[in-house]
Amino acid sequence: MLPFLRDPAACLVPVILTALLLLAIGYLLGSTPSGYLAGQWLKGIDLRDCGSGSTGATNVLRNVGKGPALVVFLVDVAKGALAVLLAKTFGLSDWLQVLAGLAALAGHIWPVWLGWKGGKAVATGFGMFLGLAWPVGLACFGLFMAVISIFRIVSLSSVVAALGLPLLMLAAEQSSAYVVVSLVASLMVLWRHRSNIQRLIAGNEPRIGQQQKA
Repeated sequence: MLPFLRDPAACLVPVILTALLLLAIGYLLGSTPSGYLAGQWLKGIDLRDCGSGSTGATNVLRNVGKGPALVVFLVDVAKGALAVLLAKTFGLSDWLQVLAGLAALAGHIWPVWLGWKGGKAVATGFGMFLGLAWPVGLACFGLFMAVISIFRIVSLSSVVAALGLPLLMLAAEQSSAYVVVSLVASLMVLWRHRSNIQRLIAGNEPRIGQQQKA
């Protein structure tokens, strides 16, 4: 009899090690400080001290420019998608794919390189859901674009998309793992946007093209 058949636990060791490695890679991907680097390289500024204090694409747009913001957005999307696609490539379960995506989100929000202060994970979350279930990811992005085209407020579009995400996942009849992570990701985005929500309620959240006060 083959050794791994005599000892089923031995079969789990490579799987566990692979899962832990991919979770670590997911976190490191997410923590790649693309927005911070754009601010440093192009304007010599620390985005954490500018505008909203976020290192995400929206704050890059307001303080660095449209071109850099687009690049940062695409990089942040790629971080979330790649973390999930790596887990899929190695044949990990839906739940482990989800954990890999969440690791990327955690890395973006709490990057080890920047003293645990990063972005709000909207673009990285979008990438994660493109990797998990691309039709849902695209539908959520369509919702985001519809709201931003009407109101021109990025935070409002992000909040509406976050609220719609679990509903879209349920409507698409995805696995329970994907539905759960959509809810968790939605709550994470809402938590990171709590100050924006307060400004939206007060009616003083800036629109695209307006500068946000520090």
